[in-house]
Amino acid sequence: MPVQNSHLTPGRAARSNPDNRFDRLHAEAVDDGWTPEQDLPVLRTEITDEVARTVITRNTSPDLSFDRSINPYRGCEHGCIYCFARPSHAFLGLSPGLDFETRLIARPNAAAQLHKELSNPRYTPKTIAIGTNTDPYQPVEKSREIMREVLQVLDAFNHPVAIVTKGTLITRDCDILARMAAKGLVRVGISITTLDPRTSRAMEPRVPAPAARLRIIRQLTDAGIPVRVMVSPVIPALTDHELEAILKAAKDAGAVAASSIVLRLPREVATLFRDWVATHYPDRAARIMGRVRELHGGKDYDPEFGKRMVGQGPWANMMQQRFKLATRKLHLDRSLAPLRTDLFARPPQSGDQLSLF
Repeated sequence: MPVQNSHLTPGRAARSNPDNRFDRLHAEAVDDGWTPEQDLPVLRTEITDEVARTVITRNTSPDLSFDRSINPYRGCEHGCIYCFARPSHAFLGLSPGLDFETRLIARPNAAAQLHKELSNPRYTPKTIAIGTNTDPYQPVEKSREIMREVLQVLDAFNHPVAIVTKGTLITRDCDILARMAAKGLVRVGISITTLDPRTSRAMEPRVPAPAARLRIIRQLTDAGIPVRVMVSPVIPALTDHELEAILKAAKDAGAVAASSIVLRLPREVATLFRDWVATHYPDRAARIMGRVRELHGGKDYDPEFGKRMVGQGPWANMMQQRFKLATRKLHLDRSLAPLRTDLFARPPQSGDQLSLF
């Protein structure tokens, strides 16, 4: 049964482990009269391996630019308090709170399974998105190298891939990414929420600092890899004033395009974020949450397609106009060329019959 914890856990964004919505039993914090511990021990990350039966996940969402994706890991040690993927941990019988940040699932056979799925004669190539749920370059990747193995398979098949990350570890794979970029097979999105290291450390406790992410953009760009800066999520009354500054810094670092998404708080994320903002920004918590509800039709979140990522109302309209004006001024309003699918080919394998011609 999840244990509620109302105090700060060092190095983690969530302040509690809310109940799994699928559990029949629920935990409730009770004041027993004892003085609570103020200094909690560091909560270590636990990693469990999962044998993936399938690795390519399909979607039919009308407001997503991709129809398939890969997740090398479930859960994310980066621990971003606003992460919309937190509720997915409930399907594993775990909490979207601290469990999401500390109890990770690795998929060590992902590359082998991907090779099998791409080898299916009925498979038709389209861009695979990686990092759209949890970050493939979170800290555990340094030792597990699952993402690198996946990239090696995609490179061997000449399969297009779009990567989203906040992790500096992506530069380790520049050798593969540069080779794929030269053939029009890869693009990268680097997410930057704020340029303020203190704000970043509070809401993204294990993500590389903003300055480090700008350096990623420069390194990837210098290697010939096209990079889009993703100003996501824009948090009203907290980071919205930084929109133009983030775009300018990313452009100076070499970004060639930009996108932006407003804060969205599905299911348990709303409670976790409200708790977090009340702790770290009590002076503006009511203002932040009031603006969030304004964005989503009076609710903490509106999942309606076409509205969930851009919001609605005067503030959302103003942010869209600011984004359009800034990206036009910085020449970041371009659409990147579609990634190539015509190069896709199953690499020769042991036992294949050689062609006579």
